Amino acid sequence: MRALVQRVSSASVAVDGERVAAIGPGLLVLLGVKRDDGEREADWIVRKLLALRIFEDEAGRMNRSVTDIDGAILCVSQFTLYGDARKGNRPGFTDAAPPGEAEPLYERVRAGLGAQGGRFGARMVVELANDGPVTLIVET
Repeated sequence: MRALVQRVSSASVAVDGERVAAIGPGLLVLLGVKRDDGEREADWIVRKLLALRIFEDEAGRMNRSVTDIDGAILCVSQFTLYGDARKGNRPGFTDAAPPGEAEPLYERVRAGLGAQGGRFGARMVVELANDGPVTLIVET
């Protein structure tokens, strides 16, 4: 699993012009599920993301987690995180899990995070205000 994690002051996702989720301060997690990922990887990434200390404390150091600040989480499925553009100009997605494998794992992660979510498999518009900016890649 691969998560692109952004510390945000706000984020939202819309499908067909309708806002389906929105958060204030917290994390935007774009989640890619790799072929052969399973529940073990999903549970690991949930624990890691909830404990990730990327929010500032009183001294201005990144020393607090999203749970420490009582922040919100928006988790959006993004198979393109497993795009491979090393050859040619069109990325290949053979490392991404097929939808039937990816969706239940995405939903497991979203539920474990207590996150709002996008709509799996839909064309979505994600808007965010990256705070910092702080962006990390977390991978199992």
